[in-house]
Amino acid sequence: MARNSRSSLSSTNPWRYLLPSYYLKRPRRLALLFVALMCLSFFVWDRQTLTKDHEAEINRLSEELIRLKEQVHELKTRYGEATENIDIDEKPVVDVPKKVVIPDDPLDKQRREKVKDAMLHAWTSYEKYAWGQDELQPQTKNGVNSFGGLGATIVDSLDTLFIMGLDEQFQKAREWVATSLDFDKNYEASVFETTIRVVGGLLSAFDLSGDKMFLEKAKDIADRLLPAWDTPSGIPYNRINLQHGDAHNPGWTGGESILADSGTEQLEFIALSQRTGDPKYQQKVENVITQLQKTFPADGLLPIYINPHTGTTSYSTITFGAMGDSFYEYLLKAWIQGNKTESVKHYRDMWETSMKGLESLIRKTTPSSFTYICEKTGDSLSDKMDELACFAPGMLALGSAGFFPGDNEKYLSLAEELAWTCYNFYQSTPTKLAGENYFFHPGQDMSVGTSWNILRPETVESLFYLWRLTGNKTYQEWGWNIFQAFEKNSRIESGYVGLKDVNSGVKDNMMQSFFLAETLKYLYLLFSPSSVIPFDEWVFNTEAHPLRIVTRNDKPEDSGGSKAQQKPPQRFRARKEGRLTDK
Repeated sequence: MARNSRSSLSSTNPWRYLLPSYYLKRPRRLALLFVALMCLSFFVWDRQTLTKDHEAEINRLSEELIRLKEQVHELKTRYGEATENIDIDEKPVVDVPKKVVIPDDPLDKQRREKVKDAMLHAWTSYEKYAWGQDELQPQTKNGVNSFGGLGATIVDSLDTLFIMGLDEQFQKAREWVATSLDFDKNYEASVFETTIRVVGGLLSAFDLSGDKMFLEKAKDIADRLLPAWDTPSGIPYNRINLQHGDAHNPGWTGGESILADSGTEQLEFIALSQRTGDPKYQQKVENVITQLQKTFPADGLLPIYINPHTGTTSYSTITFGAMGDSFYEYLLKAWIQGNKTESVKHYRDMWETSMKGLESLIRKTTPSSFTYICEKTGDSLSDKMDELACFAPGMLALGSAGFFPGDNEKYLSLAEELAWTCYNFYQSTPTKLAGENYFFHPGQDMSVGTSWNILRPETVESLFYLWRLTGNKTYQEWGWNIFQAFEKNSRIESGYVGLKDVNSGVKDNMMQSFFLAETLKYLYLLFSPSSVIPFDEWVFNTEAHPLRIVTRNDKPEDSGGSKAQQKPPQRFRARKEGRLTDK
């Protein structure tokens, strides 16, 4: 009884399956247990392998997604609206008013291709006859080193080639910059021209392509320019020896610095500090603005000469043309570059003050009521306007959105009126190309003063801004007419040339680097979708090199005030004057 009872308890005990003796007495069950353990082991191993494979696949897909985002961003930069609706989780860099979205159309594409063909003709001509030199002389089919042998046309053209999708040409230019561009030259360089063309061109190529070689080159040349700012006031000297670092002003200015030359490095040097993390570049150029704020006049209009020792302006001409123009342009664009934050509000404030001053220079012709911008010396107005001042309509249109209602419409309307005048600079000549400057006389509207045309971009630049900001296709038509005039009068078998006289059509022998950097780029963008280099992500320097907008939240410096000293006027020299030859 007792044994049978213990046997019954043992047969119902669940722990018996854990005892080896249980299976030794039952070989079939032992085999089944072995098979079960093997299946369990395979199952666990398979789960672990699948988990590792899954993690690897997730990592691979993440890397692929990042690569695709970069490709989509590049395509949006180059080709615009074709990829505009692809979501790549990017937030807009700038909070701006609602944009005018302008669709692409077949006529725009056709015209865009014509401009691209013009760029290829200019580039291949330079490549054939002047490779590595600063600029091409098309009629004599040779190169000339107008800027000390810095390959100005190559550097100036980098972003134009990139934006137009001319990849083969861009890569060849990139290789030349990487292997042959050398700044260690015993050459007296213009700080202004070298900054806007070379530093700006290299930074733009970096921002567009992400190639750090361009950034290193930009840092190299900027370091060579920096000693120009080592003056008692911080207002830079305008010329410097790239090899030795000796800075000075040209003798014809009487030792004075030029307003545009001294106040048009902010975009490039601020961008360089942002991209390198080194604040010294930004500090040098922003100190210039701090100094100018100390004596900034109530009308915001500064004479073109500044004393680099005291920082005060000298008695000289006030102009939105040569030697004054781009200072006002950079007040607005430094505000845009910083994403319109409180840190850069003083730039906008100074610009708005200057625009109120600009209004005091506005006059109209008779009988046609063309609106133009006078020049001023002391209390005397001169009825003269440079073609260089035709950047102003674009600047006014770009800045108009930042005004309060009422003022924004007023300044946009002024921009449109000035653009009509600038377009008529072209239409008023037999060649339909504008002269260098114009004079206005009662009852006679306008007449050409200096009658050469050196392929300048300013009017086309303003048409581009007005078209993109208003959507009015009239500005495209005007731009197309100007392009056709260039094709008719300036295109020759070996490149493009300017005209010695817009009345006779006699040609010169120079293809300015800014024709490729600015004129053709703005014409191309005039017929491109508004999503190509959009205004909420990019700001153009005064050589049309687009730089990425980066939000600034640093604290602006305070400034005081003092009275300006005066000095008799000195003779003029044109900003971005180009090179003229008699060949």
